Formats: sequence, C-alpha cells, structure tokens
Amino acid sequence: MSMILSASVVRVRDGLPLSASTDYDQSTGMQECRKYFKMLSKKLPQLPDRCTLKTGQYNINFISSLGVSYMMLCTENYPSVLAFCFLDELQKEFITTYNMMKTNTAVRPYCFIEFDNFIQRTKQRYNNTRSLSTKMNLADMQTEIKLRPPYQISVSELGSANGFAHLSVAEYKGTGKISAAPHQRLEPVTLPGIVSFVLSLLCGALNLIRGFHAIESLLQNEGEDFSYVIAFFLGTAACLYQCYLFVYYTGWRNAKSFLTFGLICLCNMYLYELRNLWQLFFHVTVGAFSTLQIRLRQPQGKSPDYNV
Repeated sequence: MSMILSASVVRVRDGLPLSASTDYDQSTGMQECRKYFKMLSKKLPQLPDRCTLKTGQYNINFISSLGVSYMMLCTENYPSVLAFCFLDELQKEFITTYNMMKTNTAVRPYCFIEFDNFIQRTKQRYNNTRSLSTKMNLADMQTEIKLRPPYQISVSELGSANGFAHLSVAEYKGTGKISAAPHQRLEPVTLPGIVSFVLSLLCGALNLIRGFHAIESLLQNEGEDFSYVIAFFLGTAACLYQCYLFVYYTGWRNAKSFLTFGLICLCNMYLYELRNLWQLFFHVTVGAFSTLQIRLRQPQGKSPDYNV
C-alpha cells in the first residue's frame, strides 16, 4: 500500500528538528530510515533544495526554503508528485504560521511541536487520495518535477566517508546535479549583518590608511620596520575578505572565516606597540562580530513564489 509514513521540519544550517517526527513504526526498515533522516539533516546546507533518497522499500523526499527543510518518508510506490505537493503544503503552512526570525533563533529541539498537528492532518489527507480536494492542481507540480527533477541521492553517497562533499562541485540546475558553491544563495541580510559588514570595511580602511602612513615613515626613516607595513596590509586584506565571505557563499566558508579572524588577531598582536588598547579591542571585536555574522548567515534553498 502506498502511503506517507512520517514527516518532520528541520532547520537547514544545523539540522535542529523543529517539529516532531510522526512515525511510530518500530520495524528494522523504519529504524534504518531514521538514521538516514539524521544523516541527511546534517548535510542539508550542501544539498539542493529538492532531493530524493531511495532506500529500498522506502523513499525520503525533502524540500528546503528560507533556511528550513521539510522532510518526509513514504513507501517506494507513493507518487512523487503527491509527495512533493505534500511537502509544498507543509512549507506554505509553516511559513505562514511562524516568523522566520523565531525559527533562526530557536535553541531547543521540537520548539514548534504544535505544528505536528497540521502534519498529522495533512498526512491523513494525502494517505487517502479520495479525500484530497478536487481543486488541487497537480499538473503544475508534475510539470515542475519534469523540468526540474529532484536530485537523486544514493545510499552509497550517504554512507561514504566524505559525505556529500565531493558532490558540491557540480552545478545543479534542476537536472539532477548539485549547485556549485559560488552560485548558492544565502539567507536574507539582517541588521546586525549590515552593521558587521560596514564595521569590517571601516577596519579595512583604517588598516589601509595606517599602512600608507607606515610606508611614508619608512621612506623618511631608514630604521623603520617594514614588517609593520605588511601587518597593516594583511589586516586590510583580512577585513575585506570577511566582507566577501559575508556576501558570497564559498566552500569551507565557516573555516575560512575563523582563519581570517585568526589573521586579524595576529596582525593586531604584532601592531601592539603602534595601537592603544581601545584600538586593539575595536579591531578584534569587529573581527569576532563579523565572524559570527558569517556563521549565522547560512545558505538557503529556492524560495517559493506561490504564483504571486
């Protein structure tokens, strides 16, 4: 019998479950699928906004949008068009019901557990196709799936040592490939993010000005240390690169932001004799704040247009 077995809502950036899963079956196959759910949740930032994982007698489908992923488990013979219509309905209801700021700041699992009531009702409707509204237009979803089919994830890819890292270099345009990192869209910019961007530019400009002054002093006094010039210009490059990482998505983005922050700290330690404590504190604090904003601004999936 074809049916939806479970569904859940997960935050993309860290895999935090926002709603309770709705499966109660304790069979071996279901236990295995729960493991796949957890593994996929940790890989969501690296995956396209629409995917399918076939696990023998079960399929896991999910869509991601605005930093939230909607996942469902169904039997292998459940129609794909109905599966993604079901997920699209969950997505519309969740976006309408909950503020995205609340979703982004959630710290505990299942903090939207009341949404499980809607998941249960919708699941029952989709498991009884006769009860589905005759006004449902499946043709649009069927056409979209044909034009932009979901990426097919294999179990071997899921279980590989490197996860999905080796897949991120291929371009995904709805034809079964994953999007290249440079083309990945990020979440909307927040006010703290704008502030961190402006402050990073300011720190970069201050370092650049001091670097030119150091060159001028070096030309006038032969005893001056040229390494100070290098430190100022490295600080400028680090601040500008933080701005770049905030605006654009790249591979290993979080690691790069921490390394850049480390470079800022090292430059300011070396320039200790040329700056007072308040200046050092300002530059290091701005670097830390920018690193945090880079970490918080995560990739997002394709946002729905809902025919607007």
